[in-house]
Amino acid sequence: MNAPTPRARALARLQLVGCGVFFGLMAVLGRMLATGPVRFTPGQLSVVRFGVGAAASLAVFAVRPSLYRPRNVRLLVTRGISGGLVVVLYFAALARIPAGEAGMIYNLFPAFATVMALAVLRERPSGRLWLAIVLATAGVALLLGNGTFQLGLGWGEGAALAAAIFAAVSANVIRSMRGTDNAPTIFFFFCLAGLPVVLPFALDPWPGGLVPWALAVGMALSAFAAQVLMTEAYGALSVGEAASWLQLTPIAQVLIAALLLGEPITPVGVAGIALSVAGVAWATRLGSRAAAVPPP
Repeated sequence: MNAPTPRARALARLQLVGCGVFFGLMAVLGRMLATGPVRFTPGQLSVVRFGVGAAASLAVFAVRPSLYRPRNVRLLVTRGISGGLVVVLYFAALARIPAGEAGMIYNLFPAFATVMALAVLRERPSGRLWLAIVLATAGVALLLGNGTFQLGLGWGEGAALAAAIFAAVSANVIRSMRGTDNAPTIFFFFCLAGLPVVLPFALDPWPGGLVPWALAVGMALSAFAAQVLMTEAYGALSVGEAASWLQLTPIAQVLIAALLLGEPITPVGVAGIALSVAGVAWATRLGSRAAAVPPP
């Protein structure tokens, strides 16, 4: 595959800006639905997200059938399974801890993805790269520990961290597939293969009400937009470079959570956000390569 043009790379960066905003909105709406008067369980939110995403994909394919072009079915299904675990774990975190904290932990996944990409390419991470990752982790500790660096790891934090690890796997699988499969097809299989993964977690009685369901559909559509934008961007950017731009996601998430949920932003939290974003951006910048998509 030929190297992407400067225009394609610029468009990919713009897509990741939109991706960060939509992912942040999705997380805040998920937090509202998981903790409000009418509550969805993490499994139910996951089923809504995949169901609406699959329906939106089928609608797109009905208008433009040529967009459905599955090639590497094995990796497409792998992406769906790992993505299903990411979604249910992240919603579980959002049900237990504030959206800003969940977002900061989850968005360590770009650094994890970069390290995985370096391993796939048989490169050795430098000492500077490991130092950058330590700085990013210290930023999360600063945010959650309120300056004491006493990071409490409960079920919510553990779920967000596990989601970040599976998201790193997904990022590398997506990058591998972008040489053979387009973004709409990858997203459709993400929903299709992810749905059986999350269904066992959605067996509780389902809530009712027009407003909660409207918010749930809005949450799923935000996820749809974010996921397609991110997948499209991976066609022009390396895992590391894309990860640098994905650091806009936790910033957007914290700001949207402050606006819609009233979650406070303290000076210590701002310092933690800045340190974490700087550390992860440095880590991913060190690992970025402007190369063609590697073969699957």
